[in-house]
Amino acid sequence: MAETTARAEPRSSGTPRPATRPVAVRFDEVHFSYGSIGVLEGASFHIHAGEFAALLGPNGSGKTTMLKLLLGLLRPDAGRVLVFGEEARAASRQVGYVPQAVVYDPAFPISVAEVVLMGRLRGSFGRYGRADQEAAARAMNEADVAGLASRPYAALSGGQRRRVLVARALAAEPRLLVLDEPTSNMDAESEAQLFQSLGRLKGRATILIVTHDTGFVSALTDSVLCLGDREGRRGAVVHHPAAPVEGEPPKAFGGAALRVLHEAELPEDGCFSCEGEER
Repeated sequence: MAETTARAEPRSSGTPRPATRPVAVRFDEVHFSYGSIGVLEGASFHIHAGEFAALLGPNGSGKTTMLKLLLGLLRPDAGRVLVFGEEARAASRQVGYVPQAVVYDPAFPISVAEVVLMGRLRGSFGRYGRADQEAAARAMNEADVAGLASRPYAALSGGQRRRVLVARALAAEPRLLVLDEPTSNMDAESEAQLFQSLGRLKGRATILIVTHDTGFVSALTDSVLCLGDREGRRGAVVHHPAAPVEGEPPKAFGGAALRVLHEAELPEDGCFSCEGEER
């Protein structure tokens, strides 16, 4: 059963919102070390189902370790990592993951449609059924790559490949979509197309973007989480608000960006919009 956190909700367009929303991801006092090297010391945060969240942190802050814990590839030394109320390893099939980079042989003859169908693999290599084909087709439409279905994956631009990887993750019909540095080495046009695709998914799936860019986030973002050292603890997570950019916005995120307000901090269990009002 999905975990929930109670809180008051404002009314919207005259329709009351529910007083509780399911929690999709919860890190509860998580500690993790590689031998004697501490990486996370009491990391705590949560993300609600349907939210678009951004986890920010400089290189070396522990983002990769946190991703591996979330994906169930590592186990915490102490504390809990829950995904939709389950231990992360048990919930892995509910998570779609888009890595920062994929190593592949450009000489291997594989089409975009075949790459996307790989998202339907469930530990066996039998034939894909009708349900798999339909799920892959929906995923390509959602990621706006249906027109590339028959093209060789190796012939695509970097931005197109990233959207194909999003489609591959969506083909698994995940409840949580995690993207690691999704705009790395991506041109402005491809970046705008990617965030248009993510905008269509917002609310239908929980989305978490992990990035080293700590200055700005997409205007789609509901929750900004900053990872880093704090008060002598490594890998602490701080919840910051964000606000519209004054003047000319940066070209990132298709020109729709919010500035992260690092000088302000929201309560650890607070659930606020970027303007600071309780959601």
